[in-house]
Amino acid sequence: MEAIRPVPRTLLRDRAYAAIRDAIVAGEIEPGAVVRDADLAERLGLSRAPVREAFSRLVDDGLLESKPQSYTRVTPLVTADVRDAAAVVGALHELVTRVAVPRLGVADITAMRAANERFAAAVGSGDVDGALRADDELHDVLVRVSGNRAAAATVARYTPLIRRLERRRFGEGGSCRSAGLHERLIEACAAGDTAAALLVTAEIWRGLEELAD
Repeated sequence: MEAIRPVPRTLLRDRAYAAIRDAIVAGEIEPGAVVRDADLAERLGLSRAPVREAFSRLVDDGLLESKPQSYTRVTPLVTADVRDAAAVVGALHELVTRVAVPRLGVADITAMRAANERFAAAVGSGDVDGALRADDELHDVLVRVSGNRAAAATVARYTPLIRRLERRRFGEGGSCRSAGLHERLIEACAAGDTAAALLVTAEIWRGLEELAD
């Protein structure tokens, strides 16, 4: 029985946070919906404490809003907030791209190509969740290789705000970002052309700011 140890509290908190965040981004918990720690704790099979901690983080992230002793609810989709988040996340992606491109190895480029193939396949089949997941995987290669933990944390914090709007736009008949833009980014990275990679990165995130408009 020595191999069975209590699950660290931080893992329960992170599990609750990720599950609730993903449900909000996917629209399973709609904007304006009131959320209750007891209800979500039961659904997640957790105690209320880690759910409360997750609520606090989600308020900081802008996905929940809370009035003490009154309610906690999902924030409405405010395009100005999404535009601001896209501007910040885009600037950080340019930062990590500048640092990462000279450090990329063959395995990193291969991972980016594989992610873009998954992205293109998901777009072709109308799998919005799969497309957004593959998009994250592609750009996360650059974030990881850059080694900038502050940038990684900020990108992880604000990307869900952007994804929530993207998912809704796509659900309304909009189109996903082009796999061709990703291909241009990958080719620039493979060639070690930092300037070209930065131009494509700026184009990608400028498009997301325009999506908010």
